Amino acid sequence: MFYKKVGFPEENELVFGTVTNIQHNSVFVEIEEYGKSGLIHISEISSGRIRDINDYVKEGERIVAKVIKIHEDKGHIDLSMRRVTKMQKKARVNERKQEQKAEKLLADFADTVDEYPQKIYQEIKPKIKYELLHEAFQAVIEDDESLKDIGVPEKYAEDLEKLVRETITRKTVKVGGNISIETYDSNGINVVKNSLKNAENTAENITITYLGAGKYKIVVEDYNYKDAEDTLSKALNKIKDPIQQTTGGEYTFEKQEQKD
Repeated sequence: MFYKKVGFPEENELVFGTVTNIQHNSVFVEIEEYGKSGLIHISEISSGRIRDINDYVKEGERIVAKVIKIHEDKGHIDLSMRRVTKMQKKARVNERKQEQKAEKLLADFADTVDEYPQKIYQEIKPKIKYELLHEAFQAVIEDDESLKDIGVPEKYAEDLEKLVRETITRKTVKVGGNISIETYDSNGINVVKNSLKNAENTAENITITYLGAGKYKIVVEDYNYKDAEDTLSKALNKIKDPIQQTTGGEYTFEKQEQKD
């Protein structure tokens, strides 16, 4: 990756590292962003008793670790693997993937202008108002910012922005879950049918799927969670209220994580 940092990391910062050496009670790691070495004591590898450190890490393995102490005078950095949660690791890995994609896009752009990617990166990176390149590109897509206003030199801005807009799609989020409906009303079938239709007509980004036996799946896809949640709430009310007004009408909604 082109992205590098200078100096020392901060305490509690999550860093990427490559395991370079494993000893009986410690692991040595090359911290990629900073080009410095770190050490993970066996007690910071994993919770619980560790009989063989090699069961947890291998030389050459890439890991995510938390900085727990810095000794600048000695150039030592103490790291921890066990203090990194699964969610933190997932977020950090995803951030890295996004940055790698952004750098790949920049490399493709460099080919079109017959220039070295590293040279363009070094010209652009110090001038943009974002810490990471993919954040700048995402601002173009999500917030309709221009690369020129973000700080990209004018000689690159227009053509690079065109490539960004052609390559990167705007991210969406999904919210939803399962609905259970039961009614003994003589007109219950029509009430259910109409309430579901009205809910689906709340917005174009709503999908309702029949699962069988009075169960339905509802999904709302939007560009941010707040708007998606608001739309979902309005749609569910259009189902719940008519159903509960029928004879023996029962309605339940179980929210579920929506995956792509």
